[in-house]
Amino acid sequence: MTASVKSSPLGLAVLALLHHRPLHPYGIQQLLKQWGKEQVVNVGQRAGLYRTIERLRAGGLIAVRQTERDQQYPERTVYEVTEEGRAVTREWLEEMLAAPKAEFPVFPAALSNMLLLSPDEVAPILERRAGHIATQRAELARQTAEAAAGLPRITLIENEYLLAVLDAEERWLRGVIGDLRDGSLTWSPEMLAALQEASASDSSAI
Repeated sequence: MTASVKSSPLGLAVLALLHHRPLHPYGIQQLLKQWGKEQVVNVGQRAGLYRTIERLRAGGLIAVRQTERDQQYPERTVYEVTEEGRAVTREWLEEMLAAPKAEFPVFPAALSNMLLLSPDEVAPILERRAGHIATQRAELARQTAEAAAGLPRITLIENEYLLAVLDAEERWLRGVIGDLRDGSLTWSPEMLAALQEASASDSSAI
């Protein structure tokens, strides 16, 4: 029954929240934001949250607990996790923790085509990215420090990971920018044309 329910970060987050208590979609969205989980799951679009909830419900991982009626709010459906959902939550969590997944973020794809620009063009572009990364890292560090008072480390472990990743990317970017500036990383149309010609010759010889 759950074979058609594909694991996702948002799906796991919804299931995890429903382990604590039954919730309606708005309550789920608000808790994810209050707990700072928007750093790791996309909760900005409510339509995406509703689609995820419907997939979990159709797959038998969550069920309708009750419908709340209040004069101040539209009718709200409250969901609870099923026993099958509890089992699948553990399966998804173990898989996501243990097995690296082939993902295709945009930055490596852009890097693989960076040779379409010249080194002089690339350096300031990467400088802009490094600046954005530094700002993002500083803001996340600030949020983490403010939230960390009195909380055990496990509650903010994802922020710790994200900070480490941002720090590593910024240091890597600064190194690449330095190599571009001093000429140790360079290319030219002539160099690339020669490589393409050599590759074509090797292929024809096979």
